[in-house]
Amino acid sequence: MKKRWFSRKSLKRTAAVGLAMVTMMGTLAGCGGSSGGSTGADGSTSGGSDTEQSSSAGDREPVTLTVYSERANYSGMQEGWGAKLLKDKFNVELNIVPNGEGVFDTRMESGNLGDIVIFGSEGDYMQARDAGLLFDWEEDNVLADYGPYIKEHMPYALEKNRDMSSDGKIYGLGYEVATDSNDLQSFFYTWDIRWDLYAELGYPEVKNLDDLVNLFVEMKKICPTDDNGKPTYAASLWPDWDGDMVMYVKSTATAYYGYDEFGVGLYDPSTGKFYGALDDNSPYLEMLDFYHKLYMNDLLDPDSMTTTYDTMIQKVKSSGTFFSIFNYAGCLAYNTPEHMESGRMMKSLTPTDASPIVYGLNVLGGNNYWAIGNNSEYPELCMEIINYFCTPEGRMNMEYGPKGVTWDYDEDGNTYFTELGKKTNSDGSTVLEGNGFSGTFKDGQFQTNMITWSLDASNPDSNGETYNDENWKSNQTDALCAVDQDWRDKTGCTTTNEYMLKGKYMVSPGSAYVMPTRSDELKTTWAQVTKCIRENSWKAIYAKSDEEFTSIVNGMKAQAKGFGYQDCWDWSNEQAKARKAAEDAASN
Repeated sequence: MKKRWFSRKSLKRTAAVGLAMVTMMGTLAGCGGSSGGSTGADGSTSGGSDTEQSSSAGDREPVTLTVYSERANYSGMQEGWGAKLLKDKFNVELNIVPNGEGVFDTRMESGNLGDIVIFGSEGDYMQARDAGLLFDWEEDNVLADYGPYIKEHMPYALEKNRDMSSDGKIYGLGYEVATDSNDLQSFFYTWDIRWDLYAELGYPEVKNLDDLVNLFVEMKKICPTDDNGKPTYAASLWPDWDGDMVMYVKSTATAYYGYDEFGVGLYDPSTGKFYGALDDNSPYLEMLDFYHKLYMNDLLDPDSMTTTYDTMIQKVKSSGTFFSIFNYAGCLAYNTPEHMESGRMMKSLTPTDASPIVYGLNVLGGNNYWAIGNNSEYPELCMEIINYFCTPEGRMNMEYGPKGVTWDYDEDGNTYFTELGKKTNSDGSTVLEGNGFSGTFKDGQFQTNMITWSLDASNPDSNGETYNDENWKSNQTDALCAVDQDWRDKTGCTTTNEYMLKGKYMVSPGSAYVMPTRSDELKTTWAQVTKCIRENSWKAIYAKSDEEFTSIVNGMKAQAKGFGYQDCWDWSNEQAKARKAAEDAASN
């Protein structure tokens, strides 16, 4: 008979009833009655039933946990290989609830955020914490008993979280934790373009954004349609991830100048200067103009304002785009075996004037958080799962699929992909067959869209390698195809990261800086200002002329000013000073 994984409420209820029974039996025994077993000093009774929980998934009844993830792009039950892995290991199923318009506020008002809670915003995390909606990880020794790997191997990240709380308690764990603060993440602002088309055009110089526009014009002339016969574009954007600004616009400023998104603008890590999104000639407005130029030249997917991330990726995979500032929407999605066999590939080409950002690894963790809802009936189980994702095997499985099926270690401890893993890593539509798995690799990926260790952190289970497959010894191979060899010959590099480090770049160092919660009054102002920025930015991109673009931008500035843009700017500017001080302190 299976043992039940008792919920926290039922355990406390059982404990209360048990205490009452012990008291009653003791009273009866004092009157000459028999309890059917002797009572020990710790309150236990001999001859009683065994209610000890088992750590084996097979001994537990199945449990469904609700995971509210502000980072998720998926709604519903976790499926595929990821679901099987969790079912086999914990006998648990995950029901994933993504963020959306008003979702956070609604769940806050209900007083129940979910079992496992994943925050994509430091502000939301602190708001939920201060409202008493997050579980204290050290209550009843839950962290020590059910999160031992976290407790032993992520002490700095835990202490950062403790220091963030006025009551000195730990309510969560930042993501992208590092093992060494001197290391850098791999670049993901990699400026990917269709290298085969670039080579066909004779490798024209790309110094700045204007050169890129001219390049894309020529690319469209020689490649006007995609694999499905539909029009090609330089880029396809998506609004799913828009926040205080239009995500792709502000990210292009980050990729070009190395300025990090910060408040209602961008932050220069080298100087600490803050650039408001709507300042005259701001980096944000410059990139807004860049995408408007693409639109005016029929080089921007006209569906960008309404498309989804998944739809955009399908267009990339169908050769519908020439360019992406991100590797995940460029080379990682496009460079399938089929494309490479046909002489097509996306590779990095950074404009010579650009200084893409690269983030320093942070032993304190980043500003997205794992947490447990205070109303969860299963905080121990939630902690076990989070702890598992923090182990080397859990982190690797999260990234690449199940160990022994898609990846493993050789006799020397070097990490390698299996033949199936090579296919799943390059093409998410690859089906996992056998070993009890089914469906495509993409179907089974953990739809929470959250990680624990940084991809470039050291993997202690390996022979000195990191979690990043680009740097594994097994992947230091010859060129994948003729296009790859051509890129290597022209750049003198063998990997993307080597190429990016060879050029100019801006380092954003890790630090203990935490953006504080805004006042209720500023939150209201902030919501109006940022909504104005997002909506009018999209309108400006789709302006029918340069004059209309200028008119929309000027109108946006005036409207945002009326909503209180200056208050948001002042707050962001003050926080930029605090961030710079924390970064300077971390480097000393």
